[in-house]
Amino acid sequence: MVELTVRKVSEEVIEFSVDLTTWRKLSNRFFQIGFYNLNMNILGISAYYHDSAAALIRSGEIIAAAQEERFTRKKHDARFPQAAISYCLQEGKLSLAQVDYVVFYDKPLVKFERLLETYLAYAPKGFISFLQSMPIWLKEKLYLKSILKQELAKLGMVKTGALPPLLFTEHHQAHAASAFYPSPFNTAGILCLDGVGEWATTSVWLGQDNQLIPQWQINFPHSLGLLYSAFTYFTGFKVNSGEYKLMGLAPYGEPKYVSTILDKLIHVRPDGTFQLNMRYFNYAVGLTMTNAAFNKLFDGPPRVPEAPLTQREFDLARSIQVVTEDIVLRLARTIRGELGVEYLCLAGGVALNCVANGKILQEQIFKDIWIQPAAGDAGGAVGAALSVWYEYLGNNRLVSQTDQMKGAYLGPQARLEDIRHFLQTIAAPYQELTEPELLQQVAQLLAAEKVIGWYQGRMEFGPRALGNRSILGDPRSPQMQSVMNLKIKYRESFRPFAPSVLHERVNDYFELNGASPYMLLVAEIKSALRKPMTPAQQQLFGIDKLNIPRSSLPAITHLDYSARIQTVHSATNPRYHALLKQFEQLTGCPVLVNTSFNVRGEPIVCTPQEAYQCFMRTEMDYLVLENFLLAKVTQPRTKEKNETWQREFELD
Repeated sequence: MVELTVRKVSEEVIEFSVDLTTWRKLSNRFFQIGFYNLNMNILGISAYYHDSAAALIRSGEIIAAAQEERFTRKKHDARFPQAAISYCLQEGKLSLAQVDYVVFYDKPLVKFERLLETYLAYAPKGFISFLQSMPIWLKEKLYLKSILKQELAKLGMVKTGALPPLLFTEHHQAHAASAFYPSPFNTAGILCLDGVGEWATTSVWLGQDNQLIPQWQINFPHSLGLLYSAFTYFTGFKVNSGEYKLMGLAPYGEPKYVSTILDKLIHVRPDGTFQLNMRYFNYAVGLTMTNAAFNKLFDGPPRVPEAPLTQREFDLARSIQVVTEDIVLRLARTIRGELGVEYLCLAGGVALNCVANGKILQEQIFKDIWIQPAAGDAGGAVGAALSVWYEYLGNNRLVSQTDQMKGAYLGPQARLEDIRHFLQTIAAPYQELTEPELLQQVAQLLAAEKVIGWYQGRMEFGPRALGNRSILGDPRSPQMQSVMNLKIKYRESFRPFAPSVLHERVNDYFELNGASPYMLLVAEIKSALRKPMTPAQQQLFGIDKLNIPRSSLPAITHLDYSARIQTVHSATNPRYHALLKQFEQLTGCPVLVNTSFNVRGEPIVCTPQEAYQCFMRTEMDYLVLENFLLAKVTQPRTKEKNETWQREFELD
């Protein structure tokens, strides 16, 4: 009972008095709904399927986010993200006890329901797959709430009863939240496309202020993501890892299988919705993506991984890419027509298909689009946490002209004193330079066609290196692509490299008028910079076209005159922007080759130690660790042989 006394002192003054117990109750409640929200901490987690990650949100601001693979050095690590959570808490200067909510990006019981219904629908087919998957579910995933609490309790060194409240979002809800809430739009359509969440494989949402309003979805087994992954598997690449290779391979082929795909594998309606013919697929209940009927349709069994690529693989890649782009464009037009929105946000693994993203922009279906840089499952950790802040707690959303992802620079940063101590400990010769000295020397080295390992600032969140954990080169060099692929990255020769370009100069070099800070848009290089093919060159097929220079920037121009562009902004990455400016002043070119700082099969480097190790294992010429410059020729010789260390990382 509230004991409140009101006394009129005069016409202008009314005096309120309240007993001490009531005041405490009122002030505690005010603290909970007012001041408390100003410092509320929400920990988002994605785990147990692929690309585990953690993210910390403080009152709607993304404080930290990182994938577990960067700490464990196991690519696409799916385990409980212990190291990523520890980093996020450290970055936020928190203990687990100070976190207000923990949220998981998926609802395992709903996913288990889908699994059981699928096996029952296909029974007795898939019985072996059923027997293999059930023990994992019955031992772990079905009791995920208890397992998460146990893991969190161990991490926080507390009893499970003392843990913050544990919440769960739906998988596509987390994707949609990760796409819309950090975007610069007040209102937007949202398209989520992936393999499968609980049931949804494609979902459409309307984002308005702080709300996500579901519109419609396509359910498993009908999945554009799994269709693309089926071709990834069939062409000999790893599912959930090699899809971007298939995209890069597409320009080498012809779309000769498009009609076969549309006639046999998938029925696509005018609005972009679709239905797969499951007669050709094995992923619903089997241990492979495709089956014998698929093999017969495409002239033989799947390519053996690491076997030579043939014209069939080039043509398959081109064909499924054409089909994917067509479906994505139809869906985009449908969203524009149904919702009447001017902006589109994208998330889910298919949203990493930057060629399709570029086509949406090129077609001018929307005024602008925004893609979550960690569009796959890792980004679900961010989305789940933001969903709690806006949907569950109902907080207001403030929108700015730039997005809220901070350039995706959300990971750990090394301290200068720690780097200096490490280099002195291993007796590595180095120069310690001021920033102007460093930028001038590195620009000169790049202009001399040296390959630079570039490590600075906070690590990127998501699959792309964006100028903080990057390997850099001169895009004007005809040899740079092959040198970087074969001698630095130790990967397939056909894989293209992306350009980093000053944002203010992007339209001078590429058919792109806006920003592409996360390397998620493909656009064509300007016609004035192109080098046309001779009649003899036009007769070549497949990989034979690889070494034909396509522009005055051959190292970043793909076979079809396209490039996957990163625009570099002084507001989010001032040092990398300054390096590009320095290179432009020296050469007249505001573009650099930018590829991730790792070798094939290795996660992007996280620490200075990993950067140095990668530098010494490859044929990079120089290494930058913040303000320290190291030359390969002066370093102590390593006794490590390539065939020994390369076995550390499973090929992707």
